[in-house]
Amino acid sequence: MNETQGEVRNMLYYGDNLDILRRYIKDETVDLVYLDPPFKSQQDYNVLFAEKNGSDAAAQIKAFEDTWQWDKVAAATYEEVVTSGGRVAEAMHAFRTFLGSSDMLAYLSMMAPRLIELRRAMRPTGSIYLHCDTTASHYLKMLMDAVFDVRNFRNEIAWRRSFSHGDAKQGAKHFGRCTDSLLFYVKTDSATWNPQYAPYSDEALRRDYKYTEEGTGRIHRLAPVDGPGGASKGNPYYEFLGVKGYWRFTQERMQRLHEEGRIVRSSTGKSLSQKMYLDEAKGRPVDNLWDDINRISPTSSERLGYPTQKPEALLERIIRASSNEGDLVLDPFCGCGTTISVAQRLNRRWIGVDITHLAITLMRHRLKDAFGDSVSYKVIGEPVSLPDAENLAQTDPYQFQWWALGLVGARPVEQKKGADKGIDGRLYFFVERGRAEQIMFSVKAGNVTASHVRDLHGVVDREKAAIGVLISLNEATQPMRTEAADAGFYTSRELGSPRYPRIQLLTVEDLLNGKKIECPHSVSARAVNPTFKKAPKAKREPKMKEKQSRLSEHST
Repeated sequence: MNETQGEVRNMLYYGDNLDILRRYIKDETVDLVYLDPPFKSQQDYNVLFAEKNGSDAAAQIKAFEDTWQWDKVAAATYEEVVTSGGRVAEAMHAFRTFLGSSDMLAYLSMMAPRLIELRRAMRPTGSIYLHCDTTASHYLKMLMDAVFDVRNFRNEIAWRRSFSHGDAKQGAKHFGRCTDSLLFYVKTDSATWNPQYAPYSDEALRRDYKYTEEGTGRIHRLAPVDGPGGASKGNPYYEFLGVKGYWRFTQERMQRLHEEGRIVRSSTGKSLSQKMYLDEAKGRPVDNLWDDINRISPTSSERLGYPTQKPEALLERIIRASSNEGDLVLDPFCGCGTTISVAQRLNRRWIGVDITHLAITLMRHRLKDAFGDSVSYKVIGEPVSLPDAENLAQTDPYQFQWWALGLVGARPVEQKKGADKGIDGRLYFFVERGRAEQIMFSVKAGNVTASHVRDLHGVVDREKAAIGVLISLNEATQPMRTEAADAGFYTSRELGSPRYPRIQLLTVEDLLNGKKIECPHSVSARAVNPTFKKAPKAKREPKMKEKQSRLSEHST
């Protein structure tokens, strides 16, 4: 599958996923959808069901904030879904009767049109996994029954995200909550399905594989060969090795198994069993309780610090089970990009969507850190011209800040609005013996003056940084240039004679035209904030053709 055949290539979209789905994602092009929508799961449960008067102004969903709320936008979305008619409208009307004008209804109203669009985009062989917690899983299941048809429900998977006591703190009057739910639906009965297996536990091995074959030393268990249900299930009846009964296999196959030494008669001679060798076993078939995938620990190399980050093993199981190599995987709430990173590693094509430039920037870095320059993808929705950047700066200065830092490969220091001590982003470069030096960034969406340059100079001195960079929309004034020049130069004995301006002034237009920071080449985009840790290098899985080639070479 490639672009010349009309296939969708890897894409990152910045924007509201509902708009992106409607504008860019064609009918029946997606093979697998995984979504983990933001939700107020940490709020008091009862707050989500409180009545709202609908007069609050709409707030854009921002990074790390779950802000589904009943307001004018949610009310309008609810009306749009209900007036369209059909099963989904009936479900939403019932939710309104039961829940009233609550934040929970707002959440369901926002999810309904997105699920409708996702179903439209899925191929007949497609599947969808919706990740949620138990606060809303029962409502979402009813909504997905309406969108996808109850007959296309496959599983509600319980993922044990924690092996501690969950949220059962001292004085709690409930059992600890330590599971998430994954609602698994398909579009049709022809959906792709690849059974998944997990390693046997030590207990299961001791219990089941307790026999060792004489001569070969092969460990095995004994499995029944009689046919459960007898004639009513169509099992053949015949006599074998002196035992009469209904069997799982035809007489011919039973004879072959006997000749291979796989049929064992009991000591009484009244029953038969089949040897099942451990070295031929695929493992334990995975069921709907996933307690073998741990959450990301605080010390894990996989951890990037993103609050809702999910482990790659979780996405790997989903992607392997419900897609094949070359298939297209879509995550409309992409966050820090776990879905697309795993899809890339497993040789799937992918689409990621997020509404914050912070997430898009993080995904860019994650792909770069994990795969180097080997990943080809396109970003849609980011500013590509000065007017685009000016519009973003006017509509959302914080999104502008995150986007501008992405232009230079820096990562934001602060996740949310608040005191940043004059630092918007950082970069490191490394000198002899691994000693790290810092580059500090300040981003200004409005007018800039010489006082901003003095402030940055003070930050550089305070933080003992090597270089400070001021990024702005407007051209620097002469007093600003004078102030920057007065800061002098950065030099290092380890790096030799080059000198770099200690305070540098760059405009967005400069960066869009390819101008670079004047600094040593050994720059790393590892931020001090652990939220933006460098992602580990990914070991890409060999493509199927490569596997077949290796097998052929081995057999030769």
